[in-house]
Amino acid sequence: MKQIAITLRRSCIGRPKKQRLVALGLGLTKMNKTVILQDTPEIRGMANKICHLVDMVQVAEVSS
Repeated sequence: MKQIAITLRRSCIGRPKKQRLVALGLGLTKMNKTVILQDTPEIRGMANKICHLVDMVQVAEVSS
């Protein structure tokens, strides 16, 4: 399954509460923290809500 790496590049300080909650929901608690999540429409939608705060990169699939 495809995966996506999301990195929090800008602070959530001073952002609306909804944007801070989206970042927490993605597991982004500190700046420059990277999480690797499944590439689903739900995760993409959450990341798009805070696209001005994060960097998204498609992670290459590793076959066993």
